[in-house]
Amino acid sequence: MKGTVHYETRGNIALMTVDNPPVNPLSSGVRQGLYDGVQKALADDSVEAIVLTGAGRAFIAGADISEFGGGAESAVGLQEALVMMEGSSKPIVAAINGTAFGGGLEVALCCDYRVAAPTAPVGLPEVKLGLLPGAGGTQRLPRLIGAEKALGFILSGDPIPAPQAEALGIVDDVIEGDVVEGAIAFAKQVLADGGKTRKIRDESGKVEADRGNDQIFADARTQAARRMRGRFAPEMIIQCVEAAVNLGDFDAGMKVEAECFAKCMQHPQRAALIHLFFSEREVAKIPDIPRDTPLREVASAAVIGCGTMGGGISMSFANVGIPVTVLEMNEEALEKGLGVIRRNYDIQVSRGRMTEAEVDKRMSLLTGTTSYEDLGTADVIVEAVYENLDLKCEIFGKLDKVAKGGAILASNTSGLDVDKMAESTGRPGDVIGMHFFSPANVMRLLEVVRGEKTAADVIATVMKLGRTLNKIAVLSGNAPGFIGNRMLGQYTRQAGEIILQGATPYQVDSVMNAFGMPMGPFQMNDLVGLDLGWRARKLAGVAPEDVPITARVADKLCELERFGQKTSRGYYIYPEGSRAGQPDPEVVEIVEQTSAELGIERRDIDDEEVLKRCLYPLINEGARILEEGIALRPCDIDIVYINGYGFPEVTGGPMFWADQQGLDNVLADIRRFGDIYGGDAWKPAPLLEKLVAEGKGFASLQG
Repeated sequence: MKGTVHYETRGNIALMTVDNPPVNPLSSGVRQGLYDGVQKALADDSVEAIVLTGAGRAFIAGADISEFGGGAESAVGLQEALVMMEGSSKPIVAAINGTAFGGGLEVALCCDYRVAAPTAPVGLPEVKLGLLPGAGGTQRLPRLIGAEKALGFILSGDPIPAPQAEALGIVDDVIEGDVVEGAIAFAKQVLADGGKTRKIRDESGKVEADRGNDQIFADARTQAARRMRGRFAPEMIIQCVEAAVNLGDFDAGMKVEAECFAKCMQHPQRAALIHLFFSEREVAKIPDIPRDTPLREVASAAVIGCGTMGGGISMSFANVGIPVTVLEMNEEALEKGLGVIRRNYDIQVSRGRMTEAEVDKRMSLLTGTTSYEDLGTADVIVEAVYENLDLKCEIFGKLDKVAKGGAILASNTSGLDVDKMAESTGRPGDVIGMHFFSPANVMRLLEVVRGEKTAADVIATVMKLGRTLNKIAVLSGNAPGFIGNRMLGQYTRQAGEIILQGATPYQVDSVMNAFGMPMGPFQMNDLVGLDLGWRARKLAGVAPEDVPITARVADKLCELERFGQKTSRGYYIYPEGSRAGQPDPEVVEIVEQTSAELGIERRDIDDEEVLKRCLYPLINEGARILEEGIALRPCDIDIVYINGYGFPEVTGGPMFWADQQGLDNVLADIRRFGDIYGGDAWKPAPLLEKLVAEGKGFASLQG
């Protein structure tokens, strides 16, 4: 069996210590050990109370997810162990020494009392895996702290520190110093006070007070719909807490919890979200770079450019306590950029997310300059000017002259050639891509781009730096568009073709919104600005007849000064002060006129075709990216699209979703659309054809 629970006695106290490194999950041996340990303590007349704690840095960090698919070794189930604990006639004190997540916190809730170290985090994160606390958490917690607080805690899935848990009523005391010794002292005090046990299952005051207050559950549903759109598990959680309040009987509520847990287990979202859980850990592993590769020190940073991206990147460094020097071309631009950063922080203060003192501390980490010479002490320098390769190469040439030896030179480019930039220096091994996503201080994704000569320790350092900046770092090879934007090009191109052939921008966006995307392609274009591509084509001298047909409508809108949200008109109309666009019949007329000019006969296109034509070329391109080694694994693509492009989490990402559709079905539709429309987008990737021929999915490539 995996894991164990050590048993010892300290006078009249039995001390049980969960030992299943590194985080003490509830594996088979731990469950058996909990059951056997309590049974042993109950049979020993010299033992009057029990203290339960964890070895190492965790109390119990939750269930063993590897056992979810079956294959767990023979042992008592968790519910059996909890019944044994809850039936104890001798008080049990949980000494929460470290992480108590999921089933670990549910174990603690079966104890009579809970004390915790100040640094110990507690949480019920199951909702993030498409599940619910299935070991009585939805029944015991409302009885302990009330339905409203319990729902907020369970539905967020976020951990809280022990002092906050004490204020909420989840733990009874926070112990400074040795938490085990403190728990033993706490247990002895309980014995001195009469040795009463306290079974949460038998407490009814909180749920009785909540009974009849349906607004609690209405508010929870509203919040869940807003924060976790399309998720299945939140409704199951709410139904369980409703049962705890309205049924009154604990065992009846446990039956509801078991039924709802089973529904979550059977729902496809559960598999998708657990795939993402493991994928977030997998993307940190680089096969050809040993885990013990020495890292370069990153104690200071510099950012070139203080516009939207540069300002956000600077905030990312300041937010984690790394001092950053910000360079702009003149004092006016510098003052403006730093002012925007300050206003962004002030907004956080107005929303209660930061204090003025925290803002002052972060702003003190920002130093402005207009001289490259002032960048000479930075450990990492991030170039964040607009997308022009010649300009970026010029900047890297300047950095080569002023940066100290061993400094990492990074570009925030979203798709330009990192190797060309490296060639502008005499230190190509120090050059790497760090593609932040906008807004850089908010978005979780960091696309790390390795050049042909990028040194292994630079890659390892930047991947670690991504985690320090609270980002999910994914490694990409150096190719136009890298992983994300290369695939996005196929998605947006298809959307442009579909509206010329018969759909409207509003139908396409509606289909993608229903799929779970926060914005459809045309809503996204309005947000970014239609004029960016239009102005680039003007500067390049592209003749109107040479403009790609999928950009013709956007260019016509720009000629009418409809640039998107920035001008309150683009594909949509934006009433003053609103970011919610309204459809415009004039745009439909422009689309229809453009179709006629191109000789394209319009027809009705159903929603299913819209969805497949937007997503299948994206997946096909993903297969090519895997073939070429630009992405290491399918899960890397999934993480990029979930965290950088708003692909719905509940699908598991585009490559995982494709497997769920059946790659044979995806390939058949790609071939069918190829017969109808032709073009490179519908040429099946050889890897896709190979996997289908072998009866495999992208999951077979995970390694």
